[in-house]
Amino acid sequence: MKWKCLLVDDEPPALNILEKYISLIEQLEIVDKCNNAFQAMEVLQKKKVDLIFLDIQMPKLSGTSFLKTLKNPPKVIFTTAFKEFASEAFDLDAVDYLVKPVSLERFIKAVNKVTQVNNFIEEKTTAVADTAGFLYFRADRKMVKVFLDDIVYVESLKDYIKIYRVKEKPLLVKQSMGTLEAMLPEHLFLRVHRSFVVSINKITAFTSHEVEVGEVVIPIGRQYAPRLQQSSIFNK
Repeated sequence: MKWKCLLVDDEPPALNILEKYISLIEQLEIVDKCNNAFQAMEVLQKKKVDLIFLDIQMPKLSGTSFLKTLKNPPKVIFTTAFKEFASEAFDLDAVDYLVKPVSLERFIKAVNKVTQVNNFIEEKTTAVADTAGFLYFRADRKMVKVFLDDIVYVESLKDYIKIYRVKEKPLLVKQSMGTLEAMLPEHLFLRVHRSFVVSINKITAFTSHEVEVGEVVIPIGRQYAPRLQQSSIFNK
């Protein structure tokens, strides 16, 4: 299923950037573009919209005021040049708040939040605990879709992370481990070391000092040991 997106911004360059980023992600599809909130109202009456990329400061009606008029709004990612509206935006249950100029990496992080929210809803609705979802990563000059269930473990390499996958070659991504950890579901992945995150389902053996994922032995960092000892997997 593709997320049907509506872009609302009174600045054409901002719309062009969003359109360019969205074109890189196969999960997203643009249904329309608008220059103000009133045009957006008309679109919502005629077309199905799953996600709105919404500017805040626009003529006549702001993005936040527009969102307050909607009874059952789609998911919303705010895009604005002003940081001071963030608190109000999140009070309106926005998925994310992007400050212009928006980088591609920051855009991807916001989109990944949307897919995680959707996966969570699907899990609760279908009661399928193994529904893991996916994330997008920028690597090799393209957007690569990675299913969470395919991730074996992740290694930090200075400014990069290396994602080891089932039956796929490792994927090298320019991103911090902390950013990745925040994106991964806690019930599926464990940070066991400053340089390693492992998939819980892929752990084949462990001791108090190390974990094994297949033939790979990964050390448990001293600062992570106390937290891991409280984890359900280490107390079975």
